[in-house]
Amino acid sequence: MHFYGTSAINEAGHLEIGGCDTVELAKKYGTPLYVYDVALIRERARGFKETFDRLNVKAQVAYASKAFSSIAMVQLAAEEGLSLDVVSAGELYTALAAGFPTEKIHFHGNNKSEEELKMALEHKVGCIVVDNFSELSLLEEVCSEQKTQMSVLLRVTPGIEAHTHDYILTGQEDSKFGFDLQNGQAEKALLAAADSPWIDLLGIHCHIGSQIFDTTGFVLAAEKIMEKLNEWSKKHHFEPKVLNLGGGFGIRYTAEDDPIPPARYVEEIITKVKEESIRYGLEMPEIWIEPGRSLVGDSGTTLYEAGSQKDVPNVRKYIAVDGGMNDNIRPALYDAKYEAVLANRANDPKEELVSIAGKCCESGDMLIWDIHLPQVQKGDLLAVFCTGAYGYSMANNYNRIPRPPVVFVENGRDVLVVRRESLKDIIHLDMPLNANAGNYSR
Repeated sequence: MHFYGTSAINEAGHLEIGGCDTVELAKKYGTPLYVYDVALIRERARGFKETFDRLNVKAQVAYASKAFSSIAMVQLAAEEGLSLDVVSAGELYTALAAGFPTEKIHFHGNNKSEEELKMALEHKVGCIVVDNFSELSLLEEVCSEQKTQMSVLLRVTPGIEAHTHDYILTGQEDSKFGFDLQNGQAEKALLAAADSPWIDLLGIHCHIGSQIFDTTGFVLAAEKIMEKLNEWSKKHHFEPKVLNLGGGFGIRYTAEDDPIPPARYVEEIITKVKEESIRYGLEMPEIWIEPGRSLVGDSGTTLYEAGSQKDVPNVRKYIAVDGGMNDNIRPALYDAKYEAVLANRANDPKEELVSIAGKCCESGDMLIWDIHLPQVQKGDLLAVFCTGAYGYSMANNYNRIPRPPVVFVENGRDVLVVRRESLKDIIHLDMPLNANAGNYSR
């Protein structure tokens, strides 16, 4: 079994994270429970930042908060000197509540509302990543009304396909995101933005996909964009201050995955941009990247309690846990794969092949198919690794199940950073059909 960050097996044979015994964490906070290894998040963040510093390249490393957004997580990003990507009013509101410096916030999204754009202007975010002509026009209107200029990156699709799941591909030509680089849309957007007194055009943005295990796509995207920038420099005298090459750096979910160190992505991106800048006689732009999953994904572990079992002779044995697609929808949505251990019996021999089922009333609610574990007993603690990205952030209340709490662990200390939802929380937005409806306040 591959362990991540500070995870280890202690003398009691229990899984330990951040110096905290997961069995004790489960007793204290209940299950399901998201546990984050803070030291590993810090290590990942510094791995990206220190590479830029070592190579003496001006840069911003922006945490893509859609991977996991909470006040504590945003504050941790600030502690590590990161910038922050937000994609909605809710993520921006979280950043504001966390006291994050607004000049380091980048606002993304393919359908920002007028209210969201006004909110971004009101709080003076660092830049808006403009995705389409509708948004460009709307932003200009809002800026004109408020007599406020806004810094902008134009998101382009360079036509590079990352080898990943179709649902999370974003860089190919047929995409809901961005201005196409090849058919003239991006150039038209460039001219429109440059012509507006309300828009400060900082540069270009692209994002080619997610869970990418090599640097080829990033290098090709940089090459295509720099080629186009050379053309625009000659035709329109435009040279960007910023080139944002997005995120999508892969992590290890299972033994089948073979990610490369964060520094390697950065080094090869920098090398290509430098080469192309020299080749075309362009000034080296500031490079921005947007790691999300690669900062928090393998720092997260979800703890579950084993419950009922169903043995189908000559087919499979199901072990049900007290969570499922409501706290981790990725297996159902993307056929995502995970590894796990019995956290309370981590040294026990693996005696049987089982499948881990969730408790939702949905046949597709399966967390793991076919995993070797010790003979599981009711009440055992199952730890599923690498749930730090798109676990809590995509959690839902299907079957009206409350969402789990989130705990940060570091140096033997545990801190509750998101409390468990209560049954009362589940109905707090509901309105009764009539005034005589029952009042269940417990």
